[in-house]
Amino acid sequence: MADGPTINTIAERAGVSIASVSRVLNGLPTRQETVRKVMAAADELGYVRNAVARSLKSRRTHQVAFAMADVGNPAYLAMLREIQPVLKSAGYRLVLHSTDAVVADEIDVLHSLGERYVDGLIMSPLRVTEAHLELLAAARAPVVIIGSVPDGTRVDNVRADSGTGVRLAIDHLYALGRRRIAMVNGPLDTVPGAARGAAYREALGDLGLPYDDDLVQIGDFYRAEGARAVAELLARVPGVDALMCANDLIALGALDVLRAAGKRVPEDVAVVGMDDTDLAAASWPSLTSVSLGSAERGKVAAELLLDRLRGEGGEPRRVTVPPHLAVRASTSGPAHDRTPDPGHGDTDGRTDRKGSGA
Repeated sequence: MADGPTINTIAERAGVSIASVSRVLNGLPTRQETVRKVMAAADELGYVRNAVARSLKSRRTHQVAFAMADVGNPAYLAMLREIQPVLKSAGYRLVLHSTDAVVADEIDVLHSLGERYVDGLIMSPLRVTEAHLELLAAARAPVVIIGSVPDGTRVDNVRADSGTGVRLAIDHLYALGRRRIAMVNGPLDTVPGAARGAAYREALGDLGLPYDDDLVQIGDFYRAEGARAVAELLARVPGVDALMCANDLIALGALDVLRAAGKRVPEDVAVVGMDDTDLAAASWPSLTSVSLGSAERGKVAAELLLDRLRGEGGEPRRVTVPPHLAVRASTSGPAHDRTPDPGHGDTDGRTDRKGSGA
């Protein structure tokens, strides 16, 4: 072995054929168990693959990109923690893009697929424009979108059901006796902002509560912006008794402002976030939050992309991950989970293969 390991020695160590090793190292469709055995044997033997030569021969880079709006948002980190191991086990490296939700940056990422610097792309855009749709239709590599896209878009798609999630939160607050329930949202020209704002209005109507523009404040999906928005809302309508926040970062900003204003949570104002990130359970008080299945959406997106990279054809698939409500001290005390009422929206999960998502 003076000259280093070869595909013959890797095949012997892995207990598979030389042809199987060749298929794995050249990125050709292969059973997942075979990929795992070959990659483990290659690592044990110290086999160093010539990525440049392999890429030129097979036109594969063994790299996949993940483009997200904000690498600092825990919802995207939860996705990343699931995407990475799924791809790594199949022999792919992950390239990260944090676009700051700038459409031009996302368009650049889609354009660059034509340069074949990656074999596939997972993208989670906050806004979906005509330019996005045109480039997705012409993409020269497999793409999976985490988030809602218009019906008929020919791309694999993993969605959250944030409409049902908002209704779970509003129903919970109503059951606690809250009647002045305000909404602190992100930009309405984003997919999640539009979906969550519409669901808030609909949920109030279902409960017989009037919709009041004064109880709605538009900000952005960041903690500082959430604090600013809540401060403006309270200055305008000091008598609110609950805040429905469009994500956890906004909700954490709300807790900052309420604490500084001397308002007790939840006695004076109950607060609900969305995404149920790690920060929700760690905040003080701990934050009631709607889980939109960020980790599950990341895992499913990676699995869908791998299917395409292995040559699986067929119609675009759409997966909807159902939400649930994690109840903590910011509304009513000790944590427990409440799952969706089957009568509220589409929550069947994987059967219909709608942010962070919708």
